[in-house]
Amino acid sequence: MKILLVMERRVNAGSIQAAANYVRVGAEMGHEIAVYGRSDPAFPHLRCSIDVERFDYVLFIVESRLDWMTGLNLSRIVVRVPRSRRAVLDADGMYNRVVVVNGYDRNHPSERDRERWLGFYDELGDRVLQPTPEPLESRVSPLLFYGYDPASRVAGNGDGAKRFDIVHVGHNWWRWQEVGNHLLPSIERLRSRIGKIGFLGLWWDATPPWAARLGLEAAFQLDLERLRRLDIEVHPPVPYLEVIPAMSMGRINLMTQRPLLRHLGLTTSKYFEIFCADTIPLLMLTASEAERVYGAAGRELALDGNLDQKLIDVLDRPAVYQELVEEVRGHLLAHHSYRRRVQELVSALAD
Repeated sequence: MKILLVMERRVNAGSIQAAANYVRVGAEMGHEIAVYGRSDPAFPHLRCSIDVERFDYVLFIVESRLDWMTGLNLSRIVVRVPRSRRAVLDADGMYNRVVVVNGYDRNHPSERDRERWLGFYDELGDRVLQPTPEPLESRVSPLLFYGYDPASRVAGNGDGAKRFDIVHVGHNWWRWQEVGNHLLPSIERLRSRIGKIGFLGLWWDATPPWAARLGLEAAFQLDLERLRRLDIEVHPPVPYLEVIPAMSMGRINLMTQRPLLRHLGLTTSKYFEIFCADTIPLLMLTASEAERVYGAAGRELALDGNLDQKLIDVLDRPAVYQELVEEVRGHLLAHHSYRRRVQELVSALAD
């Protein structure tokens, strides 16, 4: 099958790593998968194409904004590819009814905004897919989409030396409630027992100046002085090809997830990339959320109300947790490999 992925190509955010895996693994399985656009040296592992007519299906990967599409010749795609062969992957739950999580995170500011998105989705394709096993909306079909790539695994360096005791790789985008209310209090209590801590990503050093104009102050909430007081190093984001090596710089790697995505049960690339790194992932998920993706061993890696104890236990007994990480990797290989994801994508589009 020939599948064209239409997406915003961001070098340090979004679904670009997943797209690169679909291109590579799809070719290994006899499928041609490409990303819409012209070749770009910033994305060396992407097969790109603007020849839309030669593809059997088009999948639009849509995340939290629509304005990136203004630079596309959408009419060219819509006219040349029948609607029945176009589908939308709704990565951030924008198709769902208006949801506000903990009075903090939301998918839409209003019903009017949601209607605008629904109208746009209706123009793009005749099916809406979401990366979850159980969509909350009846008209949405499940397609997990993101997966585990064992070829991306970073091998251990043998001597156990790490730049950080704890590292967090991800942007400050709807993260502060989880970080500020749950993670930082534990770090404050344990700071003398933890070595260097690093946060790598956008907006940990300042709120973007355009946030207020767009009504997104809450999305970039930040207390930079508190991070400085805890001696947490803030570093710029890394390109997608460097995400897994960056995660490998820490003995412990913390995975946070946007509250809205957790509420809707949507997965992201981060769920799987973190287990390709040479690190011990600790997941800011409930035990049941972790088990749903990672199997039984995932429960032991969830920071489910026991942050202080778990952080110190991992630093003191890394070998015990490394065994749990290997169990999770075995589960991911069996249930969430990109070979399986490609098969699921092909079946979903052909259905």
